[in-house]
Amino acid sequence: MTLMDVLVGFSRTGRLGPLNCGMTLAEAEHLLGPGRPHPAHIMKGPDVDGYPYSWGGLGLVVTQRAVSGIWINLWPGSTAKLPPLILPDSESFDATVLREELIAALDNAGCQHAVNTTLTFGQQASLITQPADVCAVFSLPGRDNHVPHRDRHYLNVIHKHTT
Repeated sequence: MTLMDVLVGFSRTGRLGPLNCGMTLAEAEHLLGPGRPHPAHIMKGPDVDGYPYSWGGLGLVVTQRAVSGIWINLWPGSTAKLPPLILPDSESFDATVLREELIAALDNAGCQHAVNTTLTFGQQASLITQPADVCAVFSLPGRDNHVPHRDRHYLNVIHKHTT
């Protein structure tokens, strides 16, 4: 399994392997192991809503102790980590994904997508998949991103939220 397989599967289904919005944090931690909570959880206690728990590049937003958002954070030009449950047999992976590569993979998989006008502005572009409502956000590389094409958009984050 490759990172692109994970991204396309998530884009098509809104699920990341067995992880899905609506499951309890306890269920997610049973599958992934204990997450690293955002400092607000530590300061204010476990009932604070909207702050992520993280496992490397995977983030789960928790509301009322249930998963309300799933995020994969990428840093173009570097390596990142995802839990083995999500990307088996990979300690770390190249976190550089061009917008054109993801769009081609979605098209090849028959995954419908459209421009997300809410998050497309300036040097940022975004798409939303159908029917899973997974959002991918791309941007031009920053000066600290070591990428081969400085004039092309790279994937920064792909996420899903419940409403």
